[in-house]
Amino acid sequence: MTENTSAAPAPRPTHSLAVSPVIAPAASVDGFVKQFLQNLNFDQGVALSASHVNDRYLALASTVRDYLMARWFDDRAQQKKLQAKTVCYLSAEYLLGRQLDNNLLAARLTDIATEALAQCGIDIDDLRAVEIEPGLGNGGLGRLAACFIDSLATMSVPTIGYGIRYEYGIFRQAFADGQQVEQPDAWLRMGSPWDFPHPEHAQTISFAGTTETYDDDGVERTRWVPEWNVLAVPYNMMVPGYHNGRVNTLRLWRAVATNAFDLHTFNSGDYVQSVRAQTFAENISKVLYPEDSTPQGKELRLQQQYFFVAASIADFIENVLPDDFDLEGLPERVIFQLNDTHPVIGVPELMRVLVDEKKMDWDAAWAITQKCFAYTCHTLLPEALEVWSVDLLGRLLPRHLEIIYRINDEFLLEVRERFGDDEMLIRNMSIIGEHPYRSVRMAYLATVAGSKVNGVAELHSQLLRDNVLKDFAEMWPDKFTNVTNGVTPRRFLRLANPDLSSLITEALGAGWTVDLERLRGLEALADDADFRERFAAVKLSNKRRLSRVLEARGEDALDDSHMLDVMIKRLHEYKRQTLKVLHIVSTYEGIVSGRLDVDAVQARTFLFGAKAAPGYGMAKRIIHLINAVGEVVSADPRVQGKLKVLYPANYNVTLAESIIPAADLSEQISLAGKEASGTGNMKLALNGALTIGTDDGANVEIRQLVGDDNFFLFGMSEPEVEARWTEGYRPANFYQRDERLRSAIDLIAGGAFSDGDRTVFEPLVSNLLYEDRFMALADFASYLDAQERVDAAYADQDAWVRSAILNVARSGYFSSDRAMRDYLDRIWHATPVR
Repeated sequence: MTENTSAAPAPRPTHSLAVSPVIAPAASVDGFVKQFLQNLNFDQGVALSASHVNDRYLALASTVRDYLMARWFDDRAQQKKLQAKTVCYLSAEYLLGRQLDNNLLAARLTDIATEALAQCGIDIDDLRAVEIEPGLGNGGLGRLAACFIDSLATMSVPTIGYGIRYEYGIFRQAFADGQQVEQPDAWLRMGSPWDFPHPEHAQTISFAGTTETYDDDGVERTRWVPEWNVLAVPYNMMVPGYHNGRVNTLRLWRAVATNAFDLHTFNSGDYVQSVRAQTFAENISKVLYPEDSTPQGKELRLQQQYFFVAASIADFIENVLPDDFDLEGLPERVIFQLNDTHPVIGVPELMRVLVDEKKMDWDAAWAITQKCFAYTCHTLLPEALEVWSVDLLGRLLPRHLEIIYRINDEFLLEVRERFGDDEMLIRNMSIIGEHPYRSVRMAYLATVAGSKVNGVAELHSQLLRDNVLKDFAEMWPDKFTNVTNGVTPRRFLRLANPDLSSLITEALGAGWTVDLERLRGLEALADDADFRERFAAVKLSNKRRLSRVLEARGEDALDDSHMLDVMIKRLHEYKRQTLKVLHIVSTYEGIVSGRLDVDAVQARTFLFGAKAAPGYGMAKRIIHLINAVGEVVSADPRVQGKLKVLYPANYNVTLAESIIPAADLSEQISLAGKEASGTGNMKLALNGALTIGTDDGANVEIRQLVGDDNFFLFGMSEPEVEARWTEGYRPANFYQRDERLRSAIDLIAGGAFSDGDRTVFEPLVSNLLYEDRFMALADFASYLDAQERVDAAYADQDAWVRSAILNVARSGYFSSDRAMRDYLDRIWHATPVR
C-alpha cells in the first residue's frame, strides 16, 4: 500500500448539534486505510515512513473515533429533539481500561482495522501496546461505573456519565525492597485521542465566602457571595454501545483558573506568584483521591466532590435541557444516580440552584429534588460512610451547610411525628452528627433526599436495611431496594478471553454477548468429553498468554502446570489478604518441617494484584509481607518448585484482562458481612475459575447459582460473626489452639521472611494476635480445610473442568446489562431510545 501524503483531509466533523449531517467514513478496508493515512498526515503531521509508533496509535484512535462520530452526533441530536429521560451517572471514579479494542469491537471494526493496518505494514498489536490505560478509578467502584455506562449504551438508554478528568489518576505502583512505592500516573503524557475539550461550555464553580439575605419583591431570599472560583472545563468521551449504533457520552471535568496568569506580577519578577491561581485551581483535578490525612487533603477532596457535581448539574440544566424548560418537570427528564457518597453534595447544590437561582419555593424545590436523586451505597464499613466536619463544610460551602441544616430540621420533624420524642433515635437519624465532632453524615443526607436507596448484592442490601440504615428503612421501607452488581461481558469475556468467546459462539451461536443468560446452553456441554478437552485447552492457552505478559513486564514466568490461585482486589484488611498469606506460610512451614509430604502437595502459583491507599499503613505492611514471603518461598529448594508467589506491580484493568482468563481458583475470602458485593468474583467465575469464599457479598448469589458442588465455601456466616464479637473475640485463643496457625505466625514473627529481623512485621503480628478486627484467625482452620478440598478437586482434572464450565454457564446473571435492567425497572424508570 502506497502512503497518501497529498490527498486533502477528510472533512472534520464539527461538535455543534446544529450542523448536520455528519458523514461517517466508509466501513471498508480501503476506506479505513485512507482515513488512517489522512489522520496520520494531517493530524499528527507526519508521513507513514517517518512516523513513531505513538503517531500511528494516535492516528488509529482518531480513525476509530471518526467512525463513531456521526452516530454520536445523531444520538445527541435525537435526544435533544425527543427529550427522553436521561440517566446522569455521578461518579468520582471511572476505571475505563484501554479504549481502542473496546471501541473497535463496538463498531465492528476489529477485522477491518487489522487488515487495513497490515496493508500499511503495521501490526495492530504494536499499537495496542502503546495505549496507556487512564487510571481514573481506584478499584471496584470505578470499574463498576465503566461497566454500567457500557451497558447503558448497549441498551440504547440516554445516559451521561459525569466525573473528573484527573491529570494524574490512581498512582503507578512500584516495589522497592518488597514495599509499595507510589509514582505519578501520567496517563496524559503521550496525548489522549479519545476525548474532546469544550471550553465554550465551561462552568464557573464557586467556593467559600459568605451568605446574605435580601428582599426579592416581598420574598426574603438568600444568596451566596463566594470568595473564589474556578472553571470546570468539560472533556467529552464517546461511549459506544455494542453493535447497535448508539453512542452515549462520558463528560469529565478539568479544573482551570478563572484568571490563570498575572502579567503584572510576572513582569515584576515574581514568576511563581504569577501562576499561583492556576496552580491552586488545577490542584482540584490533579490527582484521584488526594491523601486526606491532613486538613489540606480533606479540603481538597471536598473541593473535588463539589466541583464535579456542581458542574454536572449546571451542565444538564443549561446545556442539555431546552431553554424554555419548566423545571417543575425535571424529575421526568433526569435521574441523578449517586455512585456512593462522593457526589452527595449534589443534593444541596440542586436545592441551591432551584431556590436561590431559579427563585423556586422551598417545598416545591425539595419535592423535585427528592425525585431527581437515587443513592447506591457501596459499603458496610462505618468508616467508609463519608462524613464532613461542619467547620470545613461551612467554610468551603456556607450556603450548602445552611441548606443541609434546613433539610435536617424538617426531616427531624418528620421523625418526631412518626416515632415521637425519642432523643436517642433522633440523634441516631440526624443528618448532623454530634460525636466525636459536629459533622454532616453524607450517607444519611443521600438517604433522606434519594427517591431510592440500593445495595449491590442481596446480602448487602439486607444488611443495609437491618443494620447500617435500619431506622431509615423502618421509616421508609419502600425506599430501599437491591440491585446486584454485574460486569460487562464485552470487555471481560469477549475481549479478555477471545479463545473462550470463540468456543462459546461455536457452541451457542452469536448473540450471547448481549444476552448472557444464553450461557445456560453450555450446561449440557459440561458432560461432553470433547468440549471439556477444548475448554481445558483454552485455559492452558490463557495461562501461557499470561506468562508472556508477565515476562514482558519483567516479572517471573508462570508455570502452566501449576494451579493458578488468584487474589486480585483492593488491598484492605477486610478483604483478608492476610488470611491468604497465612495459608501460604502454613503450607510452606508444613513442607520445611516435614509435617507435609512435598510430593503430595498440589503445585500452585499464588498470584496477587492489589494497591494499598498511600496513607493506609497496615495495608502497605501486608504488601511487604506478601512480597517477602514470596521471595523466600519461591526460592527455597525444599519446596521443589511446588509453591510460587507472584505479585506483579501496578495491577490495573489491562493486567486483569490477562489474569482473569488464566485463573483456576478465585479467592473471595472477606469476612462475612463486610464485602458489599464484589465484581472480581463475577469476572473470575464468568471465565471459568472456581471460587473459594465466604458467604459474603455477591458470593452468596454466585454459590446459589453455580451450586455448592462447584464452590468451596468456608468460614463463619454473618450472624456467627456478630455473635462472636458479642461474646468477646480473643484472637490469641485461636493462635494457642491451632498448631498450624501458631507455627505460621511464629515463622513470620521470628524473622523467617525478614532476614531474622523480628521488628519488621511485628506491627502486623501484634495486630493479628491482639485485635484481628476481621477475624482472619477465627476463620483460619475452616479456610485450610476448604483448601484441602480444593486440592482434592483439582487432582481430578476432568471433574474440575466440568465444574469450571458450569461456573461459566451459570454466571450469566452477573451481566451489567441485567443490573441496568434492574436499575431501570426499580429505580430510574427510564426507557431505551432506539
